[in-house]
Parts: sequence; C-alpha cells; structure tokens
Amino acid sequence: MSEEQVLLETAVTQGKGNQSTAKKRIGLIATGIIGGSLVALYAVTAPFVTPALRKICLPFVPATTTQVENVLKVLRTRSGTLVDIGSGDGRIVIAAAKRGFHASGFELNPWLVWYSRYRAWREGVHHSTSFHISDLWKVSFAQYSNVVIFGVPQMMEQLELKLSSDLQSTAMVVACRFPFPSWVPDQMAGEGIDTVWVYDAKTFKTPLQGQTEDKLTSTS
Repeated sequence: MSEEQVLLETAVTQGKGNQSTAKKRIGLIATGIIGGSLVALYAVTAPFVTPALRKICLPFVPATTTQVENVLKVLRTRSGTLVDIGSGDGRIVIAAAKRGFHASGFELNPWLVWYSRYRAWREGVHHSTSFHISDLWKVSFAQYSNVVIFGVPQMMEQLELKLSSDLQSTAMVVACRFPFPSWVPDQMAGEGIDTVWVYDAKTFKTPLQGQTEDKLTSTS
C-alpha cells in the first residue's frame, strides 16, 4: 500500500470518528433541550393541575364574558369592598375595580396571582385591587360586603357555614356555576353555565345562625 493510500484511509477513518462524535454531541444537546423544556413545562403547569387533585378544590376554569357581565349586573346597586374567592386570572376582580369596587382576590395558585397582578397593572386598576396567595379556609371574609365565589359542589355546604359565620348581615354573596345547597337565593341572573345566584346575608344568617354556630363548635 502506497503512502498516499495510507494517508487517505487515515483521513476517512478520522472523518467517520468526527461525524460519530458530532452526532453524539447533537444527541446530548437535543436531549438536554427536550428535558429542560419538560421541566419548564411542568413548573408552569403543575400549579394549575395540582389544585384539581385536592379533596376540596377550586380548579381554574376561566369565567366567560357573560358570567362576568351577570356578576356585575346583580351588583350594580352595590358598592364598597368585594372579594373573589378562587380569583383565577383576576378577571372578576379587575372588572369589579373598574366599576368602583375596592376588589380583592384569593387564590392558591401563585402563577395565577402573579398574572392577575400584572393584568391589574396593565388595566390601570392596581391601586384598587389586591391579590393574595392563600387558602380560603384560613381567611376571614368579615371585612367584605360583596363576595363572589366560583365553587364546586363538594365544597358549597362547608362554605355556607364559613360565610354564615364570617360575614356581616349587610353582605351579599354571588355564587357562579353552582348554587349553595341550603340557602334560598334572593335573585338569579343568566342561564345555563352562566347563571349566577344572589344571596342576601340577612336572609341566610338569621335562620341558620344558631345551626351554624353549633356545627362550627362541633367541628372545632
């Protein structure tokens, strides 16, 4: 074999080795990118998913435009403070602030709370809104004169007891998607999934006050 042939075969062998190394590097880079993307995706979506895995939860389902309009419609003669329990992306709180309410939202999902604060700032109502990362069962709502709740059926009975205990007799409660099981609504607005039920605290506190206190005492 001539010297030229030896050099040629050596060059070919080295080229194949370099190609193999390059492919391995590309594979490692691709694996890293995919893995990093999955980690980032989990970090973003996990707070949205995990609340739905709790025994009693408020899964994030954005309010429709009609639902927001119905809430504001039944509160048109009201003023003062408003709280949205399970405030999600903040649309109810922001809409209420634009109508003159000093509105607050309580939400367990930190991503949604941060996004709500950004939206409030962008809409120019950050001075009349506040958003809190908190468990609704650990908060007193006594200071609020208007309460909005997008609940789920399995929590409504327990929430009846809490709100009956927390709220002043001048408060009003607006339930969206699901009504309270024992309370009789003073009015309703909308239809289907956009229905809202309105409860006057004077109506539900008086007959249930003694029963509520007894239940809370027995469970404490």
